Amino acid sequence: MSRQHRNARGGQNRLRIIGGQWRGRKLAFPDMPGLRPTPDRVRETLFNWLQADIVGTHCLDLFAGSGALGLEALSRGASRVVLVDEAHAVTHQLETNLQLLQTDSARVARMSVQAFLERGPGDARYDLIFLDPPFGQDLIPSTLQLLEDKHWLAPGARIYVECERQLYELSLPAGWKLLKEKKSGQVIYRLVGRE
Repeated sequence: MSRQHRNARGGQNRLRIIGGQWRGRKLAFPDMPGLRPTPDRVRETLFNWLQADIVGTHCLDLFAGSGALGLEALSRGASRVVLVDEAHAVTHQLETNLQLLQTDSARVARMSVQAFLERGPGDARYDLIFLDPPFGQDLIPSTLQLLEDKHWLAPGARIYVECERQLYELSLPAGWKLLKEKKSGQVIYRLVGRE
């Protein structure tokens, strides 16, 4: 994926919220290897797919990175978002951005996605999961299985999966089905449903 525009001061990267209450807001994210926010046009397609289902949802943004997906969901009416990432620079910037947006409808969890999912959700269940892990690490199959095995998903949950185009095959847990799929450059992105 391409990087967002860099600000001339300090190599700071910027991401733009494209819809909802914070439409047009620009937020910083750290310059780190492999950190690649979902491009605007891919986010636009994704949220067109989700437009009837986003308001009031509880969302989980795994491998949150810039927070592009979770913050976009919050801007468009999600009621709660948890952003999970293990990099200190990433989670610090996410917390700063949540303060700038003056929202208490999101929280940041600084830990590995696997450790976060292994512990289970307690009483929480999530309607919408964003899964956009670092490329080349084969993290999608185990993450999907943990979501299923540890009971993270609400009935009828939707899971967004973004990965490198060469990983065309997507093995889904039993009872899940592919709803939508598109390609953009070197990326393939899908919306999956759990029945």
